Amino acid sequence: MLKVLLKKQFAEMFRGFFYDQKKKTARSKTSVALWIIMYVFIMVGVLGGTFGTVAYGLCGPMTEAGVSWLYFAIMGLISLALGVFGSVFNTHAALYLPKDNDLLLSLPIPPRILIASRLLGVYLLGLMYSGCVLLPTVIVYWVFGSFTLASALGSLMLVLIISVIVLCLACLLGFVVAKVSLRLKNKSFVTVALSLLLVGGYYFVYFKAQTLIRTLAQNAAVYGERIKGSARILYFFGRIGEGDPAAIGAFTLGVAAFAALTWLLLSKSFFNIAGATGTVNKAVYKEKRAKAASPAAALLRKEFARFISSPLYMLNCGLGVIFLPAAGIAMLLKGNVLVDMLSDVFSFPPEVFAVLFTAAVCMLGSMNDIAAPSVSLEGKTLWQVKSLPVTAVDVLKAKMKPQLLLTLPAVAFCYACAAFVLRGLSLPVLLLGAGVALSYTLLSSLFGLFLGLKMPMLDWTTEVIPIKQSMGVTIALFSGWGYALVFGGGYLLLAKAVPAAIYLGVFFALTLCAALLIYRWILTKGARIFEAL
Repeated sequence: MLKVLLKKQFAEMFRGFFYDQKKKTARSKTSVALWIIMYVFIMVGVLGGTFGTVAYGLCGPMTEAGVSWLYFAIMGLISLALGVFGSVFNTHAALYLPKDNDLLLSLPIPPRILIASRLLGVYLLGLMYSGCVLLPTVIVYWVFGSFTLASALGSLMLVLIISVIVLCLACLLGFVVAKVSLRLKNKSFVTVALSLLLVGGYYFVYFKAQTLIRTLAQNAAVYGERIKGSARILYFFGRIGEGDPAAIGAFTLGVAAFAALTWLLLSKSFFNIAGATGTVNKAVYKEKRAKAASPAAALLRKEFARFISSPLYMLNCGLGVIFLPAAGIAMLLKGNVLVDMLSDVFSFPPEVFAVLFTAAVCMLGSMNDIAAPSVSLEGKTLWQVKSLPVTAVDVLKAKMKPQLLLTLPAVAFCYACAAFVLRGLSLPVLLLGAGVALSYTLLSSLFGLFLGLKMPMLDWTTEVIPIKQSMGVTIALFSGWGYALVFGGGYLLLAKAVPAAIYLGVFFALTLCAALLIYRWILTKGARIFEAL
């Protein structure tokens, strides 16, 4: 039974590699190979290469100073943080709230088997993220440090110990979120707020860590003695990588006890949380007059209700709503310093800054891709919206509007703040820059809906799949970055030959025409595709 459930877990995690949702057929072997190669390149080449560079910068100085344990301690803590950060957002949904809970709980499956299959899925996700740090850490040490039988065994044990710690911490954090969310009315906003605090804290520590790592590398012996004297647990943690038998044995026993306690907690709480309805205090009925709404308003309200009811949807597809105003305020506070610094380094005229800042606003706006997964999120309940007395065009317009209504004001505010800092620009440049930013917002919303219709994923069991693992969302995000890079980088090449007003005017016209063409496609062929789903 465990083998069957594990096969199901893996099929859900990686089915995008093997199954074409649009054609409802299995992918060809060539297509499967290309998908796997691309995924391996991102995880190993990009993430692994980044942390491999960090490991290379630390390994030499610390090995020469005789504090290799400090190297393993630092890289181990980084892998622990990345593993927990990368898996904690999915643990709650993947462990407790998949869409097939009712089906699996109704089957004669022993509780330990069901929990074990879910835990192994969480474990593999955490291992994947922590391994992006640990794998280059171990390889760099074996090549540039010391490769012995003891260090080889210690490095492998360090990988195992950290992966189990990541699993336990992710499960415990998911347990806390699950328990709290069952007692909250506005749990989606609370989850989003806590997640944003965690993200902000992570990046704050990350940027501070750059300076800290350089300082540690330059004074490895001094800081090694201080940490060894005041934080012995970090010393023994790093000694695992060197192959110290005492450190390996002590941490193995401690982690085993931690894992046993986590298993005991999940065994006692799993069915209470997975089978809970999440009800709160019973609402008291109050008679009030109902207000009639047009079909368009009712459909729009439905789309907004779906968006604000899902923390995963808001966190992955709506962060631009927060980052755009934050960037605008940062421009008002520190924009002059940034402009002066770039002027001193590159000697850019004000018109170049106008184009580059407009490109930056477009890139931040691309973080809102609410429309891209909106069709797929209908899932197996698609028949409900199709049974309503409304046209497919009305439904598609409603799916496009939330992204526009949330992104346009944020883009306008951010651009206005940037324009305030960039004084001395002509009125045509300012107006055309605003036109590019706003027309791109329209284009990104329409293009996201276009991708959602061309690449729907309707047979999902958890929202993670259409929101984070669908090709349409991936293309929508990276195409936005590509637009900003082409727009900003193109002008750096043509700045001496083409005035900024003409360049902005051409991009504004092209963007608006592309948006209108996609809008026409959605109203005609797109509506027919939606009706045929």
